[in-house]
Amino acid sequence: MTSSFNPVFAKQGTTIFTVMSALANEHKAINLGQGFPDVDGPESIRSAAAKALMEGPNQYAPMPGMPQLRQALSAHARHYYGLDYDWATETLVTSGATEALTAAIMALAGSGDEVVLIEPSYDCYRPIAEAVGATVRSVKLQPPHWRLTEEALAAAVTPRTRVIVINTPLNPIGRVFDAGEMAVLAKVVAASNANVVSDEVYEHLTYDGQKHISLASLPGMRGRVARVGSAGKIFSLTGWKVGWVTGPAELVSVITKAHQFLTFTTSPALQLGVAHGLAHEMEFPRLLAARLQENRDAVAAGLREIGFEILPCEGSYFLTAGIAGLTNEKDRAFCERLAKEAGVALIPLSVFFSPGGPDTYVRFALCKSRTLLDEALARLKAHFR
Repeated sequence: MTSSFNPVFAKQGTTIFTVMSALANEHKAINLGQGFPDVDGPESIRSAAAKALMEGPNQYAPMPGMPQLRQALSAHARHYYGLDYDWATETLVTSGATEALTAAIMALAGSGDEVVLIEPSYDCYRPIAEAVGATVRSVKLQPPHWRLTEEALAAAVTPRTRVIVINTPLNPIGRVFDAGEMAVLAKVVAASNANVVSDEVYEHLTYDGQKHISLASLPGMRGRVARVGSAGKIFSLTGWKVGWVTGPAELVSVITKAHQFLTFTTSPALQLGVAHGLAHEMEFPRLLAARLQENRDAVAAGLREIGFEILPCEGSYFLTAGIAGLTNEKDRAFCERLAKEAGVALIPLSVFFSPGGPDTYVRFALCKSRTLLDEALARLKAHFR
């Protein structure tokens, strides 16, 4: 028998996160690769979920999500961005933001269409787009400032472009696209046939007073943008896998149809916990952002002493550093060696680019305790000394 598989997934190797986490475990390295906090989020959110779990019911939630959470999502968008979404037709709860992204790309693009990605990009975007038969076109941002330009965007968007994926604050490099860059994106979108999938999971984790701008809040953009959010990132509850989509009914309706054949629904107890958080615990992400900014400053200072090049970091969980001043190695070989010899596991930035991207940068996760970050810096200083 000759087996035939979807080539998009058959050709996929083991993810770099699995590789580096395995090296970290094998060599007892501090894992600053995978981005998840080492402290759980607010107790009141967990208590609300636990109460709902014990009192029940614990059966299927409504496919689009619990009304309480969808109403809270509508209120959240109105409060922070001035966006009025009808909770009944313009909100959707998903099993994590990755599922939201999958449903959105599947729903809005198909065979023969084009999807534009801004690189470096989160690693799930490309295989999702390719699996539905779309062609991926890339806009490669350039270090050290990683700015989005009209020329680069306009060159990537064609009449066949159906989806542009934007991620701000941007994983993995921590860019927060500013008002000028967002205006440029809006201009290109307005002149195109494309809708936008806007990955905004780090929306509340910005630094130095920088404000997250949702593309949907710009003139003429509300009807073109499906916004993706994550309770895991807002409340440091990444294991809950509660995400969402908000946007115009026309887009949310078809995304919901894709969602119903993916996970269909999400734990009702966790949804009710997140609804409680959006209503009562929004001080938590503000304080979290301040703590992450302090971590960024401490890690950046320590890495500069060692000889890393520190690139701007305006939000998200991550700091990018250049290694050209320390080694002639490419980033992946450097990261693999560092895990074994220095006891610190990082992620090479090149994995977030298609071929031809920069390969002398690495990513540090900042969402760890200060004690752990200080120990990682001490190990690196000892190694490079």
